[in-house]
Amino acid sequence: MRLGALACALFVCISCGSPKPHGNGDAGPNGDGVIGQPDAFDGPWDDFPGAPIVDSGPTDPSGLFGDPTQGQPSGGPCLIEPEIGTLFPRNWLRPRFTWVPMGSENLFELRITAANEKNPLVVYTQSTTWTMPAAMWAGVSSHIVDQPITVSVRGGTLSGSTLTTEEHGSSGDIRVAPADAPGAIVYWTTSGGTALRGFHVGDESVKDILRPTDAGSQCVGCHSSTPDGTFVGFSSSQNPGNGDPTTLGMLSADGTHKAPAFLTPDAIALMSRVNQELPVFSAQHWTAGDHVALTMWPVNNKFEIIWTNLEATSQAQGTGWGVIGRGTDANPAAYASFAHTTDTILYVSSSTVTSGVTVNHGDLMTVPYANHAGGTPTPISGAATSTYNEYYPTFSPDDRLVAYNRIADGANSYNNAQAEVWIIPSAGGTPQRLAANTPPSCSGKSSPGVTNSWPKWAPAVTTVGGKRYYWVTFSSTRSAAGNPQLYVTPVVDDGVTRTTYPALYLWNQPSNENNHTPAWDNFDIPVN
Repeated sequence: MRLGALACALFVCISCGSPKPHGNGDAGPNGDGVIGQPDAFDGPWDDFPGAPIVDSGPTDPSGLFGDPTQGQPSGGPCLIEPEIGTLFPRNWLRPRFTWVPMGSENLFELRITAANEKNPLVVYTQSTTWTMPAAMWAGVSSHIVDQPITVSVRGGTLSGSTLTTEEHGSSGDIRVAPADAPGAIVYWTTSGGTALRGFHVGDESVKDILRPTDAGSQCVGCHSSTPDGTFVGFSSSQNPGNGDPTTLGMLSADGTHKAPAFLTPDAIALMSRVNQELPVFSAQHWTAGDHVALTMWPVNNKFEIIWTNLEATSQAQGTGWGVIGRGTDANPAAYASFAHTTDTILYVSSSTVTSGVTVNHGDLMTVPYANHAGGTPTPISGAATSTYNEYYPTFSPDDRLVAYNRIADGANSYNNAQAEVWIIPSAGGTPQRLAANTPPSCSGKSSPGVTNSWPKWAPAVTTVGGKRYYWVTFSSTRSAAGNPQLYVTPVVDDGVTRTTYPALYLWNQPSNENNHTPAWDNFDIPVN
């Protein structure tokens, strides 16, 4: 379907203190929740043990490393996960620490300290990775919220019982946000045949949500959640080679793969029209008598935004389906989606659209839905330029911001290594590049060049202490193997400044698979 050019063939067919509660309140309506202030995280807490943890290596490595200041001040191992300066959601899966030796180091000390912890956490290992125990993380993520947690790594070369070339490496602070990252992520994998897989934030494994055989097809992708999280809407194809041509499907996300009871025979027929892509939905139009999908479909060889009545009793244009009018915008359209709090449609206008997601001269625009009549389009100032190809836009859950991809104008959006993720106020303004675009320097990767792509927001924003906490997921090929993997990053808005942070790697996903095009919503997927 090329899956809107992201073809199925792309990669395949081609001892710890008891935690306190996390606070109170919920995410609130329309993704604009306010939760209570955090508890008084005064401590001191004993989440970290009083003695070092020897994960592997000599019986008493502390005698080799000596005082915490011992060793050369630089040249040691470089921490790549988590990145220094990052911010964890409070419900994140227990953190994994991974570093890269900068020389012959083969024995390492990981040291983590916090002002309200009785002890430092000291770990000795000969491995280049260590994962915090779940019980320890439960305590830390409850007790050390919105406070600096200092992480440092030392390394040395062990030969027999002697440690030489001891050097300090990465050191700096990370933090835990006073907010959770809600919902579930469902993503597309192209390894071992296409499939949609998913997990809730904090899960340590992923599970199949939908395989082509569940849909009676050969290829699935380009998916989204219905507003109630019950169903996954997706593009489907009988061609496993390149995913063309596409039709649409909608099946439950709970693993039973049931179709909605409200779908009529006429609606099923309309969804079965070939070359449709990217089904999306709106909470404004998800009640009995008003179930609507937007899709991208070529009408008279021009991609348009199409509305379809999922309870249609006629297949006639104007009754069962129609084209969203876009006034003076005569360009083809791509990648349309609904706002969350209003009846507004966000889309890409481009003179060159070769699929529902593939453009060369994209500008971000909005247009009213207006009972499927459309209206006058409005460009998003700062993201409708002749300098850049702007594409893959998506509203934040409160509709205040838009995340999108940006590359040079004229460059093709399809799987472009130069892609980076930007955000901008939905009313227009100055674009802001996400710090998460930049991989750790010691990874040997840089951006542009690692295909940071397909941003999607968490389904709710949480307000704590006057700050709004947003979360964004995206895919990137920054991994050592160069295969696409999923990452999450926070955006924090205090009303004056929006702060972005380094990316968080989702280590629950299979690292050897090609995982991309995530969707993040309140998917009703099974609990691990």
